[in-house]
Amino acid sequence: MARSVVQLSGHVIDSLILPKVLDLIINLGADFEILEIQIGHRRADRSYARILVEAPSHELLGRVLAKIKEHGALPLDEGEESVQFEPASQDGIFPDNFYATTNLNTLVRLKEKWVEVESPEMDCGIRVDMAAMRAESIPIHRVKKGDLIVVGHRGVKILPIERRVPREAFEFMSSPVSTERPKGLLIREIAESMKNVRRENGKILVVAGPGLVHTGASEYLVEMIEKDYVQLLFAGNGLAVHDIESALYGTSLGVYLDKKIRAAEGHEHHLWAINTIRKVGGIRPAVEQGLLTRGIFYTCVKKGVDFLLAGSIRDDGPLPDVITDTLKAQDLMREKVRGVGLALMIATTLHAIATGNLLPASVKTVCVDINPAVVTKLTDRGTFQAVGLVTDVEPFLRELCQYLS
Repeated sequence: MARSVVQLSGHVIDSLILPKVLDLIINLGADFEILEIQIGHRRADRSYARILVEAPSHELLGRVLAKIKEHGALPLDEGEESVQFEPASQDGIFPDNFYATTNLNTLVRLKEKWVEVESPEMDCGIRVDMAAMRAESIPIHRVKKGDLIVVGHRGVKILPIERRVPREAFEFMSSPVSTERPKGLLIREIAESMKNVRRENGKILVVAGPGLVHTGASEYLVEMIEKDYVQLLFAGNGLAVHDIESALYGTSLGVYLDKKIRAAEGHEHHLWAINTIRKVGGIRPAVEQGLLTRGIFYTCVKKGVDFLLAGSIRDDGPLPDVITDTLKAQDLMREKVRGVGLALMIATTLHAIATGNLLPASVKTVCVDINPAVVTKLTDRGTFQAVGLVTDVEPFLRELCQYLS
């Protein structure tokens, strides 16, 4: 029987970290015994637990320890050992047994000092600069031959997200996903969080899909942009195309949004829109030349809101502004999300998951979709901080704008 003793400290009771760790141990096929537990008497007090973890094999024990470390459970037998690292043998390839990151704040031990890993991001490696005493997350395609990459789990410490006391409704309802939550309460809490971010001059990121236009919800996103509640917009070709189609022809997917009837030759409208924008060289030139006079992207240009359009294999056109190189788009997204205080993901699956993968766990993330699987996929991928709201986007944005006003 393989054994290890781990310790947990902090607000592990109120944050539900202790039961999460115990559930993981059992679900992964191991067993536990609580050797010591000290529970704080007041809300501000921290708690402490020492737990013996037992597994049938050293291999399984290693998997269990790696998983519960994500919640701050640190093996006592690791002591204060320094992190281990190896040089990358060639560009774009990590060493074997490299440490795969989470999006939680992470520390590595270098020369008997704990050093914070810069730009925490999930599904990356950790590159170490011993001369500068620095460590940073790095995606696999950016690693260069000779870069020192952390291997194994020794000398790595993860700081779990702890709930604040008293808890906000935003935090209280962060899990699990449900279609029966009191949506008004949560939407009001989201609006308050957005106001707080802007009071502190933080950035709000909106990630949106074309369903926003199809459901007639564009006007509410325009209102949010005009009221300075959007500093960054991520989308694909689809949102921009149908927003511009709506601005030029009053249709979305060939259907008049005001009359709810199909236009003659309406199936061609989105292609006409693409052609118009391609002819002048992009969305910004179309606004500057007076061709585009309303809509989401018109308002972005007028208000100076930064936007990034990442393409996919199914795109028509695409628009000149769309970045078709996925790695280039990912790297630009990675740079732009720095400083984001809240991310609002609306009616989009792939772009929501892609953005969630780039965000630190400290960024409040709201995912709104009529399909509960979208929210579930986002949280399953490791975006621990995501709040899911299963509803249609039009009533959500309408009510959100009311609270923001």
